[in-house]
Amino acid sequence: MKEEEKLILLFEEWAGEKLKNISPLPLSGSSRRYFRLSGNSKTVIGAINPDKKENKAFLYLSAHFKKNKLNVPKVYAKDLDNGIYLLEDLGTASLYSFLTEKRTNNNFPEEIIQYYYKVIEELPGFQIKSAAGLDFSKCYPRPAFDRQSITWDLSYFKYYFLKLAKIEFDEQLLEDDFKIFTDFLLKADAKYFLYRDMNSRNVMIKNGDVYFIDYQGGRKGALQYDVASLLYDSKADLPQTFRDELLEHYLLSVAKFKKIVPAEFLKYYYGYVLLRIFQVLGTYGYRGYFERKDHFLRSIPFAIGNLDWLLRSRKLNIKTPYLLSIIEKIINSQEVLKYRWEDSPKNKLTVQVNSFSYRDKIPQDLSGNGGGFVFDCRGILNPGRFDEFKLFTGLDKNVHDFLEKEESAQEFFKHSCSMVESSVDTYLSKNWTDLMVSYGCTGGQHRSVYLAEKLALYLSSKPDVIVNLNHIRLNIKKSFK
Repeated sequence: MKEEEKLILLFEEWAGEKLKNISPLPLSGSSRRYFRLSGNSKTVIGAINPDKKENKAFLYLSAHFKKNKLNVPKVYAKDLDNGIYLLEDLGTASLYSFLTEKRTNNNFPEEIIQYYYKVIEELPGFQIKSAAGLDFSKCYPRPAFDRQSITWDLSYFKYYFLKLAKIEFDEQLLEDDFKIFTDFLLKADAKYFLYRDMNSRNVMIKNGDVYFIDYQGGRKGALQYDVASLLYDSKADLPQTFRDELLEHYLLSVAKFKKIVPAEFLKYYYGYVLLRIFQVLGTYGYRGYFERKDHFLRSIPFAIGNLDWLLRSRKLNIKTPYLLSIIEKIINSQEVLKYRWEDSPKNKLTVQVNSFSYRDKIPQDLSGNGGGFVFDCRGILNPGRFDEFKLFTGLDKNVHDFLEKEESAQEFFKHSCSMVESSVDTYLSKNWTDLMVSYGCTGGQHRSVYLAEKLALYLSSKPDVIVNLNHIRLNIKKSFK
């Protein structure tokens, strides 16, 4: 039995009703897969994760946070043997998507500011309140953000960013400074819960409140790391004045839970900012240079901007001259600078159009944005049922002519095209860069191919739209610039 089928059975057993719809959510950078499952009256998020240790950590932390009255998704049902579980559906609005939609240049509407304040006020509850009584031995992959964890992050940065971005360095000198840097960070008070991946994509907005997700990598650590991660979230690109304001508010929020000496906190804070930027650059390098995902390459300059500010501000009080010289190299690297967002086509929207077979998986959006459309065209009369069309595809004239005369096919295209075109116009007006549309049929050969081809040709005539077409079953790709 496939994992998706097991997930459906778990849903139906928990919900007491039959499944009406299941749709995949955008892929993350891990092996976890998420789906939205709906019945007549209930909707949940279903997770499939083969990493059983990570699942145990996530479920333990979820229960612990709920016990401490923190805003995390409810866990409705679980089957650890099969690596599946059901979570509360918190909707589709993350802090990042809300920020992207509402923000205009560096103008921050008051509602964005207030949501960030809410996150800042909630964060110490995770870090300090929940640390009491938390069994850190159940955290994954390590119980603490210790020397080994920092070494992993620095190695990731070295091998997946510095080397792939062609930044030349003396490995021994760099390792010597890495050790000094690590020793410095480990002097910070580190008896709190460290969320590990605190950023705007992992905060959901529902009914005017903020909820927190993706904390399965949390462990014991220093307070500074999470607030550094949130405020220097590269793609959020917060203005420095707003970061300073939020940092001050964070220190006030922490003071409600424990006495804190601001000067002692700040002594290590900017070191953790630097570490987090290194970790992000390692991820961007791996996803961009190694996996060839352009979206991540074009995200690198945001992190470089943070590095530039950090170096110029002279906030780093660590004696690592060689490491600082490497940062200078990164900031001035032509290899890095060529991926600036402003160098990409302005006001261009890339639409990925797919045809696929429902015998395979529904295509996943790899742009990092999620969303888009999936149209099920199996209700249209199938040319494949007729012997004269079985060996042909939707690209062939005889199949094309057949479907051009088929009223159900034309009505289907008319309505699907209207919905897509409306979104295309909206995306262009908001300067959004990516949209995916997929047509699926039984074999991925006739109806879906015909409709995907027709939509791609239509959209290619629109100004400022780039169309990439992929007939998955036929292994045929085209581009319309």
